[in-house]
Amino acid sequence: MKKLLIQSAKILDHQSAFNGKIADVLVSDGKIAEIGKNISSSNKDTLVVSAKGQVLSAGFFDLNVNFGEPGLETKEDMGTGCMTAASGGFTGIALMPNTQPPIHSKAEVSYLKSKSKNNLVDVYPLGCISHKREGNELAEMYDMQQSGAIAFTDGNRPVSNAGLMSRALLYTKSFEGLVISYAEDQDIAGNAKMNEGLMSTYLGMKGNPSLAEELMIARDLYLAEYNDARIHFSTISSLKSVDLIRKAKKAGIKVSCDVAAHYLVFTEDELEGFESNFKVKPPLRTKKDQSALIAGLKDGTIDAIVSQHSPHEIEFKNVEFEIASYGIIGLQTALPVALKAGLSLETIVEKMAIAPRNILGLSIPQLKIGNSANFILFNPEEEWVLNEESNRSKSSNSPFFGKKLIGKVKLVYNNGQYIIH
Repeated sequence: MKKLLIQSAKILDHQSAFNGKIADVLVSDGKIAEIGKNISSSNKDTLVVSAKGQVLSAGFFDLNVNFGEPGLETKEDMGTGCMTAASGGFTGIALMPNTQPPIHSKAEVSYLKSKSKNNLVDVYPLGCISHKREGNELAEMYDMQQSGAIAFTDGNRPVSNAGLMSRALLYTKSFEGLVISYAEDQDIAGNAKMNEGLMSTYLGMKGNPSLAEELMIARDLYLAEYNDARIHFSTISSLKSVDLIRKAKKAGIKVSCDVAAHYLVFTEDELEGFESNFKVKPPLRTKKDQSALIAGLKDGTIDAIVSQHSPHEIEFKNVEFEIASYGIIGLQTALPVALKAGLSLETIVEKMAIAPRNILGLSIPQLKIGNSANFILFNPEEEWVLNEESNRSKSSNSPFFGKKLIGKVKLVYNNGQYIIH
């Protein structure tokens, strides 16, 4: 294997003595061999990468990714999904169990672990909370954890039964598992397709109020407190949700949460043209909600940013808004979207590389001599376009398709493998 020398990169790693400084990094046999100024590149077996104006940080980690495998491979399979993740700077991902069959037993977990072996991207399956994601009885949570499930969720389905959620929290506590909640009261949300507010009234569409999310967050916070258990809320979207979690953290409840990148730059106003690529769940909300989400990231209430990558075939999105499927692809656009939202480079690295691993109890990659190389190199100012040529996903359901983006991943290194873009 060739040695890799990255020259003149800005290091962003608060655990490194070189944090915030310009340095060279030499990688040999998958490990960081040297960090410093003016490292020699005389060896002909050394691949030299000029990184002037670029940032070197730990590889990103995504807590909310949907592929199609098993059963829905036409949306995204393990190969295309991992390539898409790597192109977006993610060296680790947590896979949602929204598949056919769902990831509700050790057999499916073992399949995904086997399928993702020897990959540049580390893949961690999320097991179901309930059998078949039906919300009636607990799935084989301990067996799944023993087989490699990193945490538990019913994916894009809420656990409506409070008793079941309480038992899940109590049960996972016994083996230090983590429950991830998708917060939505389905009786309140109904079959609405967008946020309840001025835009839904203007368009004459039934609205899904933020109350549906906030009621479920309040319920699950009470349950987590009652059971003295950890809980994580995925893809929160409203001002009051942020307030509820902020107060819960101050009260000592063991809670964490994340927000999907697209909620930081889009609001319900985008739906005026009934563009199905803005149909996501939870729905895009108001500018006040968006401001609260960004403030929550900055003050530490919101722990992480996710892509909520949700690929769909064209026949599921290129249809009337009312019947279109929810979700967009987001792995390749998460970084430029976070930059567009005005977040600092330090905040982006914290929310997309460090905090997600902390939430799951995974080790944090360090730019330190002797450590295995797990890092990315990105240019926060480079322009590029998401199109048929640059898109690595099987699907193309993105509101950014054909649009100019700023912020590009240039190199990804993990597990002794690398990709240069």
